[in-house]
Order: sequence, then structure tokens, then C-alpha cells
Amino acid sequence: MEPDLFTAAAEERQEKDPAGSPLAVRMRPRTLDEVVGQQHLLKPGSPLRRLVGEGAGGPAGPSSVILWGPPGTGKTTLAYVVSKATNKRFVELSAITAGVKEVRAVIDGARRATGGYGKETVLFLDEIHRFSKAQQDSLLPAVENRWVTLIAATTENPYFSVISPLLSRSLLLTLEPLTDDDVRGLLRRALSDERGLKDAVTLPGDTEDHFLRIAGGDARRALTALEAAAGAALDKGETEISLTTLEETVDRAAVTYDRDGDQHYDVASALIKSIRGSDVDAALHYLARMIEAGEDPRFIARRLMISASEDIGLADPNALPIAVAAAQAVAMIGFPEAALTLSHATIALALAPKSNAATTAIGAALDDVRKGLAGAVPPHLRDGHYKGAAKLGHAQGYVYPHDLAEGIAEQQYAPDALKDREYYTPTRHGAEAWFADAVEWTRTRLGRKRS
Repeated sequence: MEPDLFTAAAEERQEKDPAGSPLAVRMRPRTLDEVVGQQHLLKPGSPLRRLVGEGAGGPAGPSSVILWGPPGTGKTTLAYVVSKATNKRFVELSAITAGVKEVRAVIDGARRATGGYGKETVLFLDEIHRFSKAQQDSLLPAVENRWVTLIAATTENPYFSVISPLLSRSLLLTLEPLTDDDVRGLLRRALSDERGLKDAVTLPGDTEDHFLRIAGGDARRALTALEAAAGAALDKGETEISLTTLEETVDRAAVTYDRDGDQHYDVASALIKSIRGSDVDAALHYLARMIEAGEDPRFIARRLMISASEDIGLADPNALPIAVAAAQAVAMIGFPEAALTLSHATIALALAPKSNAATTAIGAALDDVRKGLAGAVPPHLRDGHYKGAAKLGHAQGYVYPHDLAEGIAEQQYAPDALKDREYYTPTRHGAEAWFADAVEWTRTRLGRKRS
């Protein structure tokens, strides 16, 4: 018997006793119109609409798709909706347990179903990134010849985890983390819906806000927490889920943190100032508060990148690459694992030697430009790669530094009004000591005596 996303026995049990299923399962959308979030993927004529038979007629059939997104954003839900709404044969495989043998069995069954009674097959493959290259290769003929229409789900960047031939034969659909409004609507629906809690409990505003922080854009996490907290409240004879009950249930204190208000900026400011002050422990505390409050990890990563240039600069040339790498990793993996990456970067930046010389240098240069101190580019530095440039004196007398033994030519580079200006004043902190020696040496070779 071929694996099925939702077996007949499970469906029968759920229909007879829906209360026996988890709240997250009971509240799964039954149609694409009930799906929360991901509206950019659900427009008329979209691949997912075509997979359920909306406008799928004609010579151009629905395309195979790869769903990429963080946990709890609806990848399995979308597959479930397709399985319920499509008139096609629907088969599920998990890359955790399946191998080439199972893939070939599904493909053989799909070809028989198509040839025998004209029934097309949709194959849902969860966790496709866990398939090896050889296992993914086994899907290619079926996808290319449309023996199956593939819906593959992954939490990892497909450009790194899915082979190029399979990517080129499928449409990549990126799912976004649910917004607070998305999760709020989902919670309120679960509270009132007949499939949910049927108005057995209510949710005051402060508790709802904490649910949003706990969820972190993950619908499944939000509904799991809601079910647990509702059960705890009802066990105590309460019809309102208090903040205290929720904190006790999920063992997470409510962090005072308004992502759109003062707390957002105050804690972010404290994080950066703690890094600037080299207090690694304080920096980690503020980082933890931001993570626990559900702050966007990309916002934190952006602040770290700024700090790397603003407060560290060339005192540790590795600071910026570390911060940039952290931002790239955070974008790829998301929470909860992104907390490890942000901690890595925060510790490195907090303990790095500090210099704001790069910050003050560009500030001074910008200040001069804004005051009108600019002037003409010296003639020997101007572009000489066009007809007539030589007649204008452009690029004439320019000394090519690579022709000299020391690789530096004594000639004027700045405009006349700025030829003696010095913007960069390096410290001797960390690696910037080398740059301090270098700038003194080069200025001397350029014929500019230090003031």
C-alpha cells in the first residue's frame, strides 16, 4: 500500500472524534482560502491554485513546486489542502524515512495510474533537503516527464540543498514567517471555531501579546501553546487564560518588550552600547531579551553589522566578515538555531579591540564635502581613455605606482583645496596598530609631512 499523507483510518477517527486530535491538526485549513499568510503565493492563477484544479486545464499543466520556508509557515498545510481539494491521486513521502526504492515505487504507481485510468499523481515529499544527490536524481525523470507533479518541502536554502537539475524543473516558492497579525487571527479563529475551543476560554490582550512572542511566526507553535494554556485554565476552573497561567504552562516569562515601541529601541541601543563597552555578559543579556521577545533576527544581525564598522573597524578586520556571515546564516536558518549564530557574533564583537577611526574618518570627509570643500580632480588623475583626452591634459604625467619598486608614487591625489587634509586617525588598538604604521609610512612616501 502506498504511503498517504492522511490515511483513511486517521481521517475516520478524526471525523468521529475531532476533539481527540491536536488543536493544530483540527484547525488546519480545508481550502486555500482559509490559509493564513502566504497570500503572495495564493493569487488567482498561482501554481498552488493550479495544483488544486483552479484553471489547470489546457495544454499547460500545473508545475512541480518546491516550498521553502521556516517551520510552522504552512508547508505541510498547503500540501494537506492540495490533498483534500485536488481530484488527483495524492501520495506522501518523507525524506527522513524514504529512499530510492520508495521513490521508484511511487513513480511506477503513478505511471500505471496515468496509463490505466488517466489519474494524475501529486507527490508530496517532505524534508527534501535530507535526500542525497542520488536520491534526488531518482526524481528527475518523473518530474521532467510529468509522471508526477512534485510538491517538495524544505526548511533549508534549496540552492544549497537541492540539486540544480531538480530546481530547474520546478518552481521555487518561498514561504514567509507569519506576521503578528496572521498569528493573532489564527489564535482568535481557534478560540471561537467549532473545530477549535468553541469559546470555552477568552484571551486578554497581554496574554495574546505573549502568545505572539512565543510563536515567533510559527503557527503550529502558537496553536500548541494555546491548547496547553487553555487546558490549564479550564483545569483551574477559569474561563480566561491569564498571563500567569500562560507563563506557567509554557515555562517562559513574559518579557516586557514592545517591538514597535520604546523597548525595541532601548534594548537594541543597550545591546550595541554593551558591545562597544566590551561587556560581553551584558551584551548577551540584551541579546537574550530580544530573542525571547520574538525580535526579528534580521534586525539584530543588521545592528551587529553596523557595530562591526562603527565601533571596531580595523582594530579587528575580522569583525565585519563575522557579522556579515552571521546575517547571511540568520537569513538561511531562522530561529531557534539563529540564536546560536547571533550569540557567536555578539561575543566576537564584544571582545574585539575597539576603534571608531573609520567612523570619524568618513564623518570628517563628509563634513568637508557638505561644506563645499571639493575642488577639481587633478588633471593627471582624470580619465584618459577617450579621444581628445590628451589634448585636454587629462591623465598626462600620471605615475603608475606598480612601476616603482616600493609600489607608491609621490604625486598629488586630492584636489588642491584638500591636499593636506588628513581624515583617518588610526588608534593602536588591536590590528589597527599595523594600519597606524602603514598610514604614517604611506603619507611620508607621498610627500605629506604629518601635522
